[in-house]
Amino acid sequence: MDDDLIDEAGIPRSRYTRLPGKGFFYPDSLDEERAERRAKEAIEGSEAVVIADGDADGLACAAMIREAYDAALDVADFEAAIAARLAADEGDADDSPTVEDDADDPTADAHAQSPVGLVAAGPYSLDTSLERVLAYADDDVDLFVCDLCPDDYEWIAEPLEALAEATASIRWFDHHQWDEETAAAVRRLGVDLVVGASDEECTADVTLRSLDHEFDDRWAELAAVTRDHDLWIKEDPRSDDLADYSYWAGAEEYATVVGAYGADLPDTVAAFVADRRVEKEARIDDAVGRAVTHEVGDWTVAVTYGRCSQNEVAETLRGEGADAAVIVKPAGSASIRGSEGFRHAHEVAGKVNGGGHPQAAGCKPDIYDDMLDYAHHWTTEGQACKRVILAAFEAVAEEVAEAGAAAGEDSGAESDADE
Repeated sequence: MDDDLIDEAGIPRSRYTRLPGKGFFYPDSLDEERAERRAKEAIEGSEAVVIADGDADGLACAAMIREAYDAALDVADFEAAIAARLAADEGDADDSPTVEDDADDPTADAHAQSPVGLVAAGPYSLDTSLERVLAYADDDVDLFVCDLCPDDYEWIAEPLEALAEATASIRWFDHHQWDEETAAAVRRLGVDLVVGASDEECTADVTLRSLDHEFDDRWAELAAVTRDHDLWIKEDPRSDDLADYSYWAGAEEYATVVGAYGADLPDTVAAFVADRRVEKEARIDDAVGRAVTHEVGDWTVAVTYGRCSQNEVAETLRGEGADAAVIVKPAGSASIRGSEGFRHAHEVAGKVNGGGHPQAAGCKPDIYDDMLDYAHHWTTEGQACKRVILAAFEAVAEEVAEAGAAAGEDSGAESDADE
């Protein structure tokens, strides 16, 4: 492929935000080879391994675990690399994480330096991450899994059961809504599974109270600020800084920087985040401008498309009267965000190959068979994806209405019996 076709320089934002970032066009086979190699380097010889979601919540947990093991990396090299990246990124429109030139990056080997290895994972790669720990970790390693919830136990059963036999311990900290059978199956293996209330705690809260270590006050503050964004409380402006930085930084960098500074990011990082936000705000405006509202049952659902910051787009759409917002992404996935009037996001996502929280969920409908399907997705602004997600909203609306009617009938029957 001609590099110019995916180079955003000189291309109007209205066009390039309709396409995925450059990483989408990097073959999965090559990406997997690099991920496998880096995971092996991070895991081999480690005293402990952390598999964590690569967002601010999951990586805060990794930083806490490294602190408990006295295994934090030196932040100085990272700050120097951030300053260099800030200078190089002037005028660069692409805010997606990129593969750095290892030859010029003093932190290129950071993933292999700590005795607590970090494997950043997502909800769809948990099984692969467990398999990599099984393949490369020493016997009797301590394993931690943070901020990740399996949709189905069978999906992770084989590597987890083998790890339960090989590791010294497995501790799993989370705050998502677990299926009771899945949680019971995990605990039967001897895994120390601690799940916090999803509407009260983030996983950093759970990790902080679960680790047997005397943390100083900055760690409690880090957990509180992380919670402020993760639970969409939005009372502390620092929480947006953490969330944005966790997206734009690599996992090792974020865990090291917040491990050193807590919720108060240093000036170099603050400057880097501010620089990236100029482009971010413009993308939010474009996505909000593309939104179309639909009436589904008693709900107003706003649906939009584009490469953007989904939480801020959803917040704006809610401010304009939407009960729920759907942000369809060029890579094929979608974010579903609710409100006090709509707490069924996880139910909608569950019908289209996803899951999450009542007010925040994600999915990737199984509708992309080849590149022609993606081409149609990009040129129609996600028409097929929008259609199946709206159908899921309609199905959930019917279920909610039926449940409400049944509850009314039961209440009426009880009232008649009382008479």
